[in-house]
Formats: sequence, C-alpha cells, structure tokens
Amino acid sequence: MINKRFLKLAALCLPVFSGILFSSAVFAQAPAAQAAAAAEPAECFESRDGYTTVERTEVKPGLPNVKCSKTTGGVLWWGDPYYGTQKMGPMPIEADYTHEEAVVKPRTKQLKYFMPCTTCHNGVMVPYPKDKNPRALAMHQDIVPDSLDLKHGRGAFWCLDCHNARNRDTLMDHKGAEISFDQPQKLCGKCHGEVYIDWRDGIHGKRIGQWTKGGKKRWWVCTECHNPHMVQVKRFQPIKPEVAPQFPRTRTNADHEKKHEAYAE
Repeated sequence: MINKRFLKLAALCLPVFSGILFSSAVFAQAPAAQAAAAAEPAECFESRDGYTTVERTEVKPGLPNVKCSKTTGGVLWWGDPYYGTQKMGPMPIEADYTHEEAVVKPRTKQLKYFMPCTTCHNGVMVPYPKDKNPRALAMHQDIVPDSLDLKHGRGAFWCLDCHNARNRDTLMDHKGAEISFDQPQKLCGKCHGEVYIDWRDGIHGKRIGQWTKGGKKRWWVCTECHNPHMVQVKRFQPIKPEVAPQFPRTRTNADHEKKHEAYAE
C-alpha cells in the first residue's frame, strides 16, 4: 500500500521536475534554432543573381525584411514589400502608377562601377567623345566583351544611344533629356513600346504590395529582370528549384497518393 505522505510529496515535487525538464528542452532547442537561423544566407537576390542583391535585416524585432532561400539564394518572401523603396517619380504617360502609390527599389547603388561614373568620365580623365560613332572600348569588357558587337538591338545600337555622353551618371532619351538609372523604364520604352504598354498595365513584369486597385505597390523596373547589355544572349538564367516538400513523418514514399480516385481510373 502506497504511503499517503509519499504521494503528497510527489505531487508537490512534480511541477518542479516538470519545469526543469521543460527548461532543459528549451535550452536544448535554442542552439538548433540559432544554427538554423545562421544557415540562412545573410543576403539574397530579388530577380537576378548578382544584380538585385538585398541584405537580410530586421524591419522590427522578429520580422525580417526578406527570407532568403538556402537552396537558390533568392528571396522567398518579403516581410515588408516596401522596405528600401522610394517613390517611382513622375512618369510621362498616365497609367496605374498615376492612381496609386507606386514605389521602386533604387538601382543606382547596385551598379557595379557607379562611384559615380563621372569620377572617371569627367571630360578630363576620360575625355568626352567627339561623336557617337561606335568604337572599341579600353574598359568595361566584363560588361560588354566587344563594344563593336553589342548584342542589344542586334548591332543597331551602341553605348551612347542610351548612356548620356556628357553626364555618365544618367541615361538619355531621344531628345537628349536625362533619365535616372532608377527609372530605366523611361529609356527602354523608347523602343520597346508594346512591352512598355504591357508593363504599365501590369501584364508584363512584377508587382507586390496591396491587391486593391489604387493601393500601394512596389513595381519592378526593366533592369531588375533583364540585363540590357546581354539581352540577346542571356535573357533569363534558370535557377535551381526549391527542395520538394518532405513526405509525412510516418511515410518514406508517396504510395498513399495511389489511393486517390485519379489513380484508380
């Protein structure tokens, strides 16, 4: 027969032992959670690897600005779709961005050689060109291996048809007006009219943010997805897909799927 004093003592001690066991489990899991967080890349790309890099940080405690894929190195989701964005700025043609709060991610700081460009292309260190006629370049071969064989436009264009000869910190439209590197759609729309129309209507390209019409949205601009210098060679570079979902814990195969009606027919 069990002693009543023993039962009473056990009842008093049980919460204490349970707390110790629970605390031990929590502390045992903490290093694993920390290791999992550390394994996630500190930065990832949004559209093009090496060209749309975003650093992972916290928008507020417990909420990262992005979650980076350990498989592809790309963004899986945005904790804040507007993090690091700015207003799109004035656009020449009325479209969706006219009736909503449209924001874009600044691209200037992502440019490989922007120091700014006029640090070298100041008319002295690198003299201003006498004309826009194509010529071989002594620099930037990693961007365009052969400037006399520019793939964009299939040989119909050259660098100074897009880059401003007198202010290399900007692009240039047909009339010579300056265009910011943060608004390349104004430049691309000079020739790619049909695609530009689709982009304005939301058929081409990407947007995230509010679903409601007229709500705040982030718009992706042309050069976030397309490389303008190698557009005919590398339109899109496929990336490694995400790992397939794991099977249920009690299974090691997908035989259970065969019980569905689709397999029975």
